[in-house]
Amino acid sequence: MQYAKIIGWGKCTPPATLSNKDISTVVDTTDEWISTRTGIKSRRVSHVGTGELATVAAKRALDCAGIAGEDIDLVLLATCTPSTLVANTASYVQQQIGATGAAACDVNAACSGFLYALQNATAQIRAGMVKRAVVIAAERMLWHVNWAKRDSAVLFGDGAGAVVLEASSEELGLLATKTGCDSEDREILHIRNFGTDIDKHDSAQPSDILFQGKDIFKRAVKGMSEACDDVLSQANLALEDIDMLIPHQANLRIIQAIAKQLQLSDDKVMVNIQHYGNTSAATIPIALCEALEQGKIKPHSHIMSAAFGAGLTWAASYIKWGERVTPIIDSKAELPECKQTGLELMADAINYCK
Repeated sequence: MQYAKIIGWGKCTPPATLSNKDISTVVDTTDEWISTRTGIKSRRVSHVGTGELATVAAKRALDCAGIAGEDIDLVLLATCTPSTLVANTASYVQQQIGATGAAACDVNAACSGFLYALQNATAQIRAGMVKRAVVIAAERMLWHVNWAKRDSAVLFGDGAGAVVLEASSEELGLLATKTGCDSEDREILHIRNFGTDIDKHDSAQPSDILFQGKDIFKRAVKGMSEACDDVLSQANLALEDIDMLIPHQANLRIIQAIAKQLQLSDDKVMVNIQHYGNTSAATIPIALCEALEQGKIKPHSHIMSAAFGAGLTWAASYIKWGERVTPIIDSKAELPECKQTGLELMADAINYCK
């Protein structure tokens, strides 16, 4: 039996920040209003494209694993905010990391994208199709924000995270997973004024993230909880066997509701939404990296992840961690220097939406 062991991990969070106080100068809101409803205090703003965020995260993951890009057979990039649609953004990452000859593909399952891509790469390794893969999630969600609307303006941020998978005889990596899509109500969360359904000859309108918060909350908690139950059953595990829950970081209230459903104490739940907001597909790999940095993931930990996104997609996964919890090589991969603040980076978009 062959498995897909996680041997490397890395994240890329842009240096420029946008605090709740900053946002209160743009829309009618306050730090207290945002914090109490979402758990978010700040978010990162990217000065580079999605492809560059993804590349730095991938390079850091490769260094962590102690391997080079040429050792990779498959590059999967989970994103709903690609730098380019044609060619796919994964091919840019493949080029930049030197993964010559590797297959490269974008995956769009919105906030569930990383777990979808992780399932895909794991299945290919377990089937013997590839030996090593890098799975990345990268998003520039603030590119889509309509700054005239408070509800969506406060929620999102930019960032990327990645893992490297390798074929192994050890029973490690993604061992149980459940993915699905509740498309009946897909319209309750979507981006309008984007895609080929619009009339490109009409006067341009800003892209706009639309959602129905109460319905999404109910469906997110239900979908993720049921998926986690299914995964536990597949893996023949009990709730008390789980050492760490790394959920999608969309809203602190949703995270708390999932933790309550799974009867997990706060020390077993990774939360970093306060620093980054909702980075869509990138939230889980960023949180995974930070859980490792903070010593919350120990050798041989049992890790549960769950996500819910536009579509309405949902996913849950059980990962058995290996022995190593520190990088083999401390990566020197960095983004280009940023000399602007978050508000300065967003100034043109904010003025356009007024």
